[in-house]
Amino acid sequence: IPGIAAKDAFPAWKATPVQHRVRVFLRYQQLIRDNMDKIASLITEEQGKTLEDARGDVFRGLEVVEYACTAASELMGEIVYNVARNVDTFNIREPLGVCAGVCPFNFPAMIPLWMFPMGTVSGNTYVLKPSEKDPGAAIFLAELAHEAGLPNGVLNLVHGSVDTVNRICDHPDIKAISFVGGNNAGKHIHSRGNSNGKRVQANLGAKNHGVILPDADKEATLNALTGAAFGAAGQRC
Repeated sequence: IPGIAAKDAFPAWKATPVQHRVRVFLRYQQLIRDNMDKIASLITEEQGKTLEDARGDVFRGLEVVEYACTAASELMGEIVYNVARNVDTFNIREPLGVCAGVCPFNFPAMIPLWMFPMGTVSGNTYVLKPSEKDPGAAIFLAELAHEAGLPNGVLNLVHGSVDTVNRICDHPDIKAISFVGGNNAGKHIHSRGNSNGKRVQANLGAKNHGVILPDADKEATLNALTGAAFGAAGQRC
């Protein structure tokens, strides 16, 4: 059971020094580079965007993995001595526990890679639900993460639709949820997750908004609007 596996793996992973966690992602980013074409082909087969678009999908996610390799400085706390008479303050950054991510179908590699690398390098364990429409890239990315050295139980995949999402929102061991997708699903997850005491971040409702100013370059503007509307099999947000 993914929730139980993630909970059981958390104490040891939290206790793993950050430099050891970072080394996993140093290996992981190279594995993604080495398998870029395979990941892109999985995206094209399932989601429908061109191979060029699919490689861009993977590359944008890879940039987040590269950023995860710098996590040590991001996890530093703060100390202020003598903030008031005989009072010092300490700010310590600690992992929450089990976190979850719910992903849409339009960017099958990029958005999972927005979520679990930063979550796990910070010492959390993770339950990831890729879109039920095109989970292949996320499955392969999880296999590569395991190959890179992510221990059993640290990253767990679950599949399904509404029932699976509701279980994530209701599961007592899951402390935080990240979501990217449509308005209705995002509002539901935000409401249901918050009502169960979870931290929820939801990125929703975007669809290629454009503001054209009087001095805009005509060709550049038309190319940008066309690419935004019809690139990625018409599913850019």
